[in-house]
Amino acid sequence: MSSSAATPHRANRLAQSTSPYLLQHAHNPVDWHPWGAEALQLAREQNKPIFLSIGYSACHWCHVMERESFEHEGIARLMNEYFVNIKVDREERPDLDEIYMKAVQAISGSGGWPMSVWLTPDLRPFFGGTYFPPAPRYGKPSFPQLVQWIGETWRRDPDKLHKQGADLTSHIAKEEAVDTRGEISKQALDQSLAMLAANYDPSYGGFGGAPKFPHAMDIRILLRHHRRLGAAQPLGMATHTLERMARGGIYDHLAGGFHRYSTDERWLIPHFEKMLYDNALLVPAYVEAWLVTREPLFRTVASECCDWVLAEMVTAQGAFASTLDADTEGEEGRYYVWTPEQLSQALPGRAGAWAQEWWGVTPTGNFEHGTSALWRDEEEADVAKRLGTDVETLRSEMEGARRRLLALRATRVPPGKDDKVLVAWNGLMIS
Repeated sequence: MSSSAATPHRANRLAQSTSPYLLQHAHNPVDWHPWGAEALQLAREQNKPIFLSIGYSACHWCHVMERESFEHEGIARLMNEYFVNIKVDREERPDLDEIYMKAVQAISGSGGWPMSVWLTPDLRPFFGGTYFPPAPRYGKPSFPQLVQWIGETWRRDPDKLHKQGADLTSHIAKEEAVDTRGEISKQALDQSLAMLAANYDPSYGGFGGAPKFPHAMDIRILLRHHRRLGAAQPLGMATHTLERMARGGIYDHLAGGFHRYSTDERWLIPHFEKMLYDNALLVPAYVEAWLVTREPLFRTVASECCDWVLAEMVTAQGAFASTLDADTEGEEGRYYVWTPEQLSQALPGRAGAWAQEWWGVTPTGNFEHGTSALWRDEEEADVAKRLGTDVETLRSEMEGARRRLLALRATRVPPGKDDKVLVAWNGLMIS
């Protein structure tokens, strides 16, 4: 498909929004509508399907799909011809996000953002997914192929898509009809522990493979199973996961706070956005683990997460902002990654060489273009022995290095901040 370079475009209806995410799309050639009566009525009057795109301002793959598809004049023309196009900020409308995420998960077996859902004019989802590329790859059809296929199918055989929507809606309704009232039985509790154990990664902690999310609530459930049973297994799964995450690149080793998720099973390379609610859920997980084990690492991580929130996420009104973007100057992770040369230039004497060993920064890098996300894969004693020093000296030297690197990083172009104040997320952080 021939490329069409993005050019300045007149503002669409999203220009009147207050959401930073919607404003990012205000000059797309796609004729975007915000969710509301006008767009829904238009779909009914024109008997057109709705293309619903849900995301958030810090989402890396949302930015990628915008650059590849929504800024492409040719793809935008197809979208405008076939659909009423609606853009939603999941942080403004978590209700819509929850409803249609269930549909995407039922269709594809997984979910995520950007969420791409096609609806009948009466709002029944009949097809969906997450990111779709502009040309076939990753085992996915191209986005323009889908646009044309769905648009032409609607014109030729709308009843087929209406039936898909009705069947999917019925399936979701049956799933939701399970009665969850009353006491939780011992059998259900035992089953929950068995399911967590079956999905647990004994090598690197966490659950399942890549991409790997923190699952803060599952960790806290494991700690409660330990308290209920007095058993070592759930405690071991919880603490191993917390330790591996704290050592991984998913954790910001300079400022504190966790990135959204890891792209690999080792917690090494994250998607670099930082979300308020992720950290609000992880802080109590680390605190609860510290209360059980008195492991200093857990207390340190909880404290550093709170320090990061207070340093970088407080708005002018004294509330908490929502997210920090993954990208800086169009590159994911640029704000956070380092090369050996940068460490040597920033840190005098032996500190530069020690920092490379401490945080796993190598000439080949572990990320893109020879850069490295900082992580702590080795035990402190092993690093100290290799460097010919003791652990206390190494820790002291690296704490000084951390402060210097943090100050230097602050001079870089920072990632964008979505300073939208969400009551639920603020409540989580405050509690």
